[in-house]
Amino acid sequence: MADYLNIESFLQPVNIREIAGDDTYNADQVGAKIHLHDEALPDVSAADIVVVGCGEQRGNGILGPETNAPDVIRKHFYGLYFWHEGIAIADLGNIKQGAGLSDTIAALRTVTEELTALNKTVIILGGSHDITLAQYEACKNQKKLIEATVVDAKIDLDMESPFAADNFLMQMFTNDPNYLKHYNHVGFQSYLVHPGMLQTLDKLKFDFYRVGHVKDSIEEVEPGIRSSSLFSFDINAIANAYAPANKLTPNGFTGEEACVLMQYAGMSTSVNTIGIYGYNPQYDVDELTAKQISHMLWYAIDGHHRKRNESALEDRDSFNEFQMIFSEVETVFLQSKKTGRWWMQMPAKRFIPCSYKDYLTAASDEIPNRWFRAQQRDTMPL
Repeated sequence: MADYLNIESFLQPVNIREIAGDDTYNADQVGAKIHLHDEALPDVSAADIVVVGCGEQRGNGILGPETNAPDVIRKHFYGLYFWHEGIAIADLGNIKQGAGLSDTIAALRTVTEELTALNKTVIILGGSHDITLAQYEACKNQKKLIEATVVDAKIDLDMESPFAADNFLMQMFTNDPNYLKHYNHVGFQSYLVHPGMLQTLDKLKFDFYRVGHVKDSIEEVEPGIRSSSLFSFDINAIANAYAPANKLTPNGFTGEEACVLMQYAGMSTSVNTIGIYGYNPQYDVDELTAKQISHMLWYAIDGHHRKRNESALEDRDSFNEFQMIFSEVETVFLQSKKTGRWWMQMPAKRFIPCSYKDYLTAASDEIPNRWFRAQQRDTMPL
């Protein structure tokens, strides 16, 4: 075990024989490449990505032992072919369920905090969606201002519900001191969301994207994900046809669209925790949802592999630079020669991620909405 980690007491090892059954993994599959916590905690010093399971479901009002969802996902993830040489992955097993829900979240927060302090990207396999709080609290304890992106068919601000999974966002938004600089909500379905919730998000200058708008131009949400530290995905955002364990709604993202969003999270140099929540194997059909999530994991790794090609913004030779004036505002747009991604300069001279559409809007002498809202946030009183 790596002696610089003090987290083994919170984790139970992966039982590879129970997960794999009679299958064996060949040298080119994830199961043969991953560094497992089977008998001892692996040395994660060389790992780029660390997987942690947390089957806690009391936030959904389901009492009793944790779900085996992380292990069902692992069964299919380990069987995928590994295409990303140079990316090292460690699987530290599952968080032990605490006496109370808050104990489990505290344990996951501690594990996440130690791993992100080592510059590891942590992928969490849940569990109920309120476990996202462990991701947030890990950043909070490090006293870092963060941006967060949540993909969810609903907006979990229902204070009339007794279940934490339905209202945990309120804790993220109102904690004092608060370290949430900005919040993006991706994929909400209007008929599942009270209009007042959208008004609340708008007053806070947060950004929110209806599922139909994202499906029409999915690349427009990439800049928000790129600037986030925390990325949380509830599988109820995926249409039931692609994720049968989603019993909330028949509509939502296709499986391919869900994979694209995960790839965006993997490509971000800011995202250091990714959580996938809401999967309950009891509601699945032929484990198709577990297979869908395993593909999403694969694409997160693919994104992580792709981001290695990106240059730092300071390396201006690696970017096309466009001087721009729109509505009497002088600014600069940068386009990466390697990945094609865009950034735009704010009045305070910092660059924020943007899209090609933002560039075209500015070139038409109009103010890009992303620029306008970012400027509003920059000038809001603390």
